[in-house]
Amino acid sequence: MSERKENPWILLPLLLCLGGMLLLGCFWQGRYEKASYVQVSRFYQTIRNNNPEMEADLLFSLKEYLSLSAEEQSDTGYQEDFLEKYGYSKEDFGHEQEAGVIFLQGGVMAGILAGFLFSARQEAGRKRRRIGELTVCLEKANEGENIPLILEEEDEFSSLQDEIYKTVGHLYTMRENAEKARENFRENLINIAHQIKTPLTAALLTLQIMEKKEPGRYTEAIGRQLRRLNRLEEELMLLSTIDSGTLTLRREPVDVYTVLELAAENLAEFAEDRGIQIQVPDRGRAEFTGDMEWTMEAIMNLLKNSMEHSPEGSRILCDYSSNFLYTEIRILDEGEGFLPEDIPHLFERFYRGKNKRDQGLGIGLSLAGSLLEMQNGLISAGNRPEGGAYFEIRFYRTDSAGA
Repeated sequence: MSERKENPWILLPLLLCLGGMLLLGCFWQGRYEKASYVQVSRFYQTIRNNNPEMEADLLFSLKEYLSLSAEEQSDTGYQEDFLEKYGYSKEDFGHEQEAGVIFLQGGVMAGILAGFLFSARQEAGRKRRRIGELTVCLEKANEGENIPLILEEEDEFSSLQDEIYKTVGHLYTMRENAEKARENFRENLINIAHQIKTPLTAALLTLQIMEKKEPGRYTEAIGRQLRRLNRLEEELMLLSTIDSGTLTLRREPVDVYTVLELAAENLAEFAEDRGIQIQVPDRGRAEFTGDMEWTMEAIMNLLKNSMEHSPEGSRILCDYSSNFLYTEIRILDEGEGFLPEDIPHLFERFYRGKNKRDQGLGIGLSLAGSLLEMQNGLISAGNRPEGGAYFEIRFYRTDSAGA
């Protein structure tokens, strides 16, 4: 976690405090000068009332005194303690005492304010430190590390800290349970696939013998179902390999037109039986980084799904395009389309749509989605405005593959 920089705005309250002290000093200085002026004025008025003939001499003396600077007053013999020999002291003049008290009060107020600002800054620093510690806890938890135990006295963050520990602990437990459930699911898939494989192999061998000795429509129907079971067994094994993370995919340039052509060729017989035409127009050069074989496997699953829901005599268009962000493949059919409630669940494992006309087990689309996502692909599906369904695949660029 990067070290936090000091916020320069924290100095603003201190500057305001100093400005306030300066204004307070100017204010009380004005009060002091006014008090001095009033006291001197009353003193001269008292002398004039008692001795009216001295008014002109008093005004002349005052004017002469005010015209002298402090240094000139000292040079001409003015003494600060002149009145002491007549029994007077500075305490007898209340305005000086009032000014001292005022300045003392101002100093105390300034000290209190400065102390408050210092305490506020210390408290803000403590809160930032505590928030930083809790942030580190969440960062470590997000990275899968064990979060450190922070021992602090009870404060306003203690409840939040306790809840973070509880939540993170609960998430750890949920993650461990999810990993165990996923591993159990993978093992069950492997066991089911192996349990199917042994009798299936024996049944296929028996079918071959039957086809040689007594060929007929019954053996053809049995063969079709056995081949379907064999395909199911292969898909279950592939799913378990994907779940365990042991499926290795190549990372090499794949030509889109080539992979679509190969997928269409592999399904040519299946399409001919259903009276469906697969079209792959040549849109020029377009590539993505992935695995040719497994991409072809995924696209074949999508094409099979489209053919199973398309009427005889229709066509399936495999179109594609490319730009600097991604390479896109679109599979468009002229079938009945998807039910709206099925679309959000099409790529969920073992999900079967509301239309039970097909006998699929809900593996093909899920398998295709997993294979494409492992190659940085994103797949979606929906209905076309003019009728029919579509699959859209986007392979986003992570290298310098050209458009």
